[in-house]
Amino acid sequence: MNFGSDTTAPAHPDVLEAMSRVNTGTEASYGNDAVMARLRDTIARVFATEDFDFWITASGTASNALALSCFCPSTGAVLCHEEAHIERDERGAPGFFSGGGTLRLLPGFGAKIDPQAFIRAINANNPDFVHETPLHVLSLTNLTECGLVYRPEEISAFADRAKAAGLAVHLDGARFANALIAAGAMPSGLSWMAGVDVLTLGLTKTGAAGCEIILLFGAARAKFQELRVRAKRTGHMPPKMRFLAAQAEAMFAGSLWTRLAGHANRKARDLAEGFEARGFHLAYPCEGNEVFVDLPAPVAEKLKAAGAVFYGWPGGSSRFVCSWATQDSEIEALLAAL
Repeated sequence: MNFGSDTTAPAHPDVLEAMSRVNTGTEASYGNDAVMARLRDTIARVFATEDFDFWITASGTASNALALSCFCPSTGAVLCHEEAHIERDERGAPGFFSGGGTLRLLPGFGAKIDPQAFIRAINANNPDFVHETPLHVLSLTNLTECGLVYRPEEISAFADRAKAAGLAVHLDGARFANALIAAGAMPSGLSWMAGVDVLTLGLTKTGAAGCEIILLFGAARAKFQELRVRAKRTGHMPPKMRFLAAQAEAMFAGSLWTRLAGHANRKARDLAEGFEARGFHLAYPCEGNEVFVDLPAPVAEKLKAAGAVFYGWPGGSSRFVCSWATQDSEIEALLAAL
């Protein structure tokens, strides 16, 4: 009954097999290997474009911080939700990697930025005012930290307004595959076609051992050399990159990444329905692979005593996360304990 996070799940066997398969012979170092070259063709097919560059890290925090540091100078700010991962869970990494850039926080239900608050922030931005920290990037998270999805038209609306104000658009896609399933969208539709300049595509939560891809689309490709330089300087240019690229190959093969995300989303829906059937209120709609439920403290403690693993969430709800490895038996055991 471990619903602590989708990062507690093991790596999918196909991922481990792919890593083992490339563990032979010699390959060029630092991303110049044949596996990375093949992966570029795969990504082009998955995202329906050749107009991109990419880099891989083993950490979502590293990917977000590297990506943002290429677009936000030390004197600038990133506009994001007050509950965004880059604000709540990355220990100031964006500011550290950018050499002093800050975050400007916005409200909104379910960790989705309130459109009116966003417009007010954009309208108030004055880069020419020396006493103000000007905005350089809008960062969205999909799924949000509360498990909600931005659909293509929502991303487009934010991106259009942000770009009109001179901002780049970053998408934290730690659970991008779960968002794709929830939105019924194609990868292109939730990224470059919607106006995203840089996507940090997470595969670790979906079933990889440790693989996050930074994707630069269109004009943002001009930042690729800077991205590589920053990756080297911060220690995110592993010499044996083929083992990271092999994970991505395995995840994209046969649409494994979306099949695994679909399973996680379905199990979360089963769990959410189980809570609701027993009279417990969901704090947020269950759109992806996370369930946020209002549990009285005594109930939460009894569930933990019975062996369930989950976390309390800001605002008072409890978070349960399903993964590619979540079994029906785990959900049945939790609901039985409940």
